[in-house]
Amino acid sequence: MQVVKFKKQELPQAFTEEIKQIRTNIEYSGSKNKVIMLTSSIANEGKSSLTFQISSSFAELGKRVLLIDADLRKSEVHTKIEGPKPKGLSYFLSGQSELENVLCKVENVPNLYIITSGRVPPNPAELLSSPTMVNFMEWARKNFDYIFIDCPPITLVTDASILATYADASIFVVKSASISRKLAQDAIKLLEKAGIPIIGVVLNQHSVKRSGYKKYGYGYGYGYYEQGKSSMSKK
Repeated sequence: MQVVKFKKQELPQAFTEEIKQIRTNIEYSGSKNKVIMLTSSIANEGKSSLTFQISSSFAELGKRVLLIDADLRKSEVHTKIEGPKPKGLSYFLSGQSELENVLCKVENVPNLYIITSGRVPPNPAELLSSPTMVNFMEWARKNFDYIFIDCPPITLVTDASILATYADASIFVVKSASISRKLAQDAIKLLEKAGIPIIGVVLNQHSVKRSGYKKYGYGYGYGYYEQGKSSMSKK
């Protein structure tokens, strides 16, 4: 198993507290939600950074956590790693590497393990739906307390719908003022069609007024999604 180190990042206290609040909401969603996928409507809505922060937050509780970067087409998670990049998921699923050579322990985040996406393959959907992936997810469930999957945007490719078959629940990420209401609704319909419960909606990079001041750039709102309606609680 390779040991990797994530680049240091100083985060505002308010940001950290909001991530902890999201963590608490996930815990209260039920013990059955062990494998959680994060997706969005389009690229660059912040789902990869959010997946990393949530995974790290659970690891800080002493939970054994696995972060899977399953965005085989446009990975972001590997950019947070210092030094040489590990081979990643695409190498394992295509038979070019053993699991022990792609599974990495994060040195500066105890209890956190990661599998990066690896090189972009010519057949991402086929790899993600392969028997190797099925067996891997069964193994992961037995060896980790929580598994967080960073998925591609669900409206752009079929990969997220495939990954939904392995997950217990999903979190839908929306970047403030970045997409239309209809596009968000279309994305949610695709998640519903995939049969994956949506336990939360995260509004990323919104601004709120608090005590006469404005906060920009790192704010999150989290709300439950239920029966075709989303309830967003802005912080």
